[in-house]
Amino acid sequence: MRAPTLTLRGVVPPLCTPLTPAGDVDTASLGRLAEHVIGAGAHGVFALGSSGEAAYLTDAQRRTALAAVVETVDGRVPVLAGVIDMTTARVLDHARAAAGAGADGVVATAPFYTATHPAEIADHFRRLRDGAGLPVFAYDIPSAVHTKLPAATVLALAEDGTLAGLKDSSGADGPLRRLLVELRHRGLGDSFAVLTGSELAVDGALLAGAHGVVPGLGNVDPHGYVRLYEHARAGRWREAAAEQDRLAALFSIIDAGDEALMGRSSSALGAFKAALHLLGVIDCPVTAAPQLPLDDTAVKHVRGLLAAAGLL
Repeated sequence: MRAPTLTLRGVVPPLCTPLTPAGDVDTASLGRLAEHVIGAGAHGVFALGSSGEAAYLTDAQRRTALAAVVETVDGRVPVLAGVIDMTTARVLDHARAAAGAGADGVVATAPFYTATHPAEIADHFRRLRDGAGLPVFAYDIPSAVHTKLPAATVLALAEDGTLAGLKDSSGADGPLRRLLVELRHRGLGDSFAVLTGSELAVDGALLAGAHGVVPGLGNVDPHGYVRLYEHARAGRWREAAAEQDRLAALFSIIDAGDEALMGRSSSALGAFKAALHLLGVIDCPVTAAPQLPLDDTAVKHVRGLLAAAGLL
């Protein structure tokens, strides 16, 4: 059985999920954020990914956030819904809810917490294909799942139509390039979408044949990533590299939080939200519990980097 297809190209920001001071989903701010990235020329949006704090949200909050995104987007660009969870049964529940909410595709990792074999990972995605009724994109993020998706598994699932594409957040540029070469060798270079999740190496990934990028920093500077993509698509590699260099400098906002005081998720997601608050896109920069908030010194650092990047 082949899943429905979705041709996905370009810049697909993984939307942050704005919260109120009480920790509820701020749907008005989320709507403004979706408009912010679409207005910049984004080619799609990804709700409930890592930047969207999906792992911290209740099922009800996930449904609220996705409904708000689908309503705001209103069919202008594809909406991908993260259905990330530990095991197949829970992922299928999220996928069915996403389909009911009007998402255009779902994004799932391999199972985690439990130790899985590549055969079980493949079965997981095939069950999701059969049960979701939507195009399925695999999410390779070993830093969170503690399993790297094997290239042989990805290729098999691409060939049999289980997967519509891959979001590669592994940070492993060599294996990504080899995968792209093999996809072309098998005649899948155009039909199977490969999107890099690495904000710092987009120009290199596009040169190697990737079809787009899913940048968390694209919440803050979607225009920059759209410019980078358009330069690359036109073969203006010098200009693409210059834009990538500017974005790489801005990306250092993820280190705004003191590592001795907070985890790296608190720092990175707190910085994205602090930036969006400073830019007037969202009402409140709070992150989901138990993440810790940035202090005034860290927020001042974020402000300085936004100014240096020409955004303030």
